[in-house]
Amino acid sequence: MAGVQLLHEALRLIPEYRDYVWGGARLKPGASPIAEAWVVYEKDLIESGPYAARTLGEAAAEQGAALLGGRTYQHTGLRFPLLIKLLDCAAWLSLQVHPNDQQAQALEGAGQFGKTEAWYFLDAATGAEMLCGLSPGTTPEQLAQAIRTGKLLNLTRRIPVTKGDSIFISPGTIHALGPGLLVYEVQQTSDITYRVYDWDRPATPQRPLHIEKSIAVANPAAVAECQPQPPLTDGSQHTLIACDYFTLELLATKTKPLHLDTHAESFHALTVLDGQALIAGEGWQQTLNRFETSLVPAACGSYTIHPRGDLTLLKASA
Repeated sequence: MAGVQLLHEALRLIPEYRDYVWGGARLKPGASPIAEAWVVYEKDLIESGPYAARTLGEAAAEQGAALLGGRTYQHTGLRFPLLIKLLDCAAWLSLQVHPNDQQAQALEGAGQFGKTEAWYFLDAATGAEMLCGLSPGTTPEQLAQAIRTGKLLNLTRRIPVTKGDSIFISPGTIHALGPGLLVYEVQQTSDITYRVYDWDRPATPQRPLHIEKSIAVANPAAVAECQPQPPLTDGSQHTLIACDYFTLELLATKTKPLHLDTHAESFHALTVLDGQALIAGEGWQQTLNRFETSLVPAACGSYTIHPRGDLTLLKASA
């Protein structure tokens, strides 16, 4: 890091958009369908500042713990550890499962990460639901047979979803998002997805099924439940999900500034859900509108979020 000027200002990233068969029309004005916006991703370009037009991954490699944080750097090294997306689900996503770190390396090769993830539901249509986990008592043999014969839907649990719910999805959990959902997703920096069933859509090179790999990583006992949104008050901060890979917090304020500090341990990824925020640190400030994201490097230390009206936002850290 000799000769590298440490970052002491927040980074605004240019989202990368993905179009899949289940995408909707709410993520990018004038473009439809768009399924996913990758708002914090190691290959996202940085909009301005000393790293303008370079990727977040390049900045992390050069800045090291100054961007990532000491705790994060010790855990995953120079690679940026998280991937944060917004998903617009106009149709069912495939029924799928993800590996853990050890399974990812065994099945996909050295250097691969598993995919532990969590969702916060930004919006949910009336009657919206997801599939998550299997019927109690399902055996590995029953699971394997159902996957191979295309009858896994007979074993999956349907869960109703309400706006503001959150859910933690561990590797090995069979799951699928349903139509009418707008979702914030935070996960390990991995996009290894094994499709188990794709609603009888024709399999293509872009959307293959992964039958044997799914069987290898699926855990018939793995389940998850939606947690309702905690009460929001002026100046409230709630931890929604905390695991070995990330922490997701929900912040809300109307009149009170929120004083935060990275303590040089981890970056903070801030995504505005409603309202407008003015984020200010020593020598820098940035305005964020709905669904916009800013990455505060660990070296920034303390900073303040000033609300412009009713403000809610999510903060992800590693």
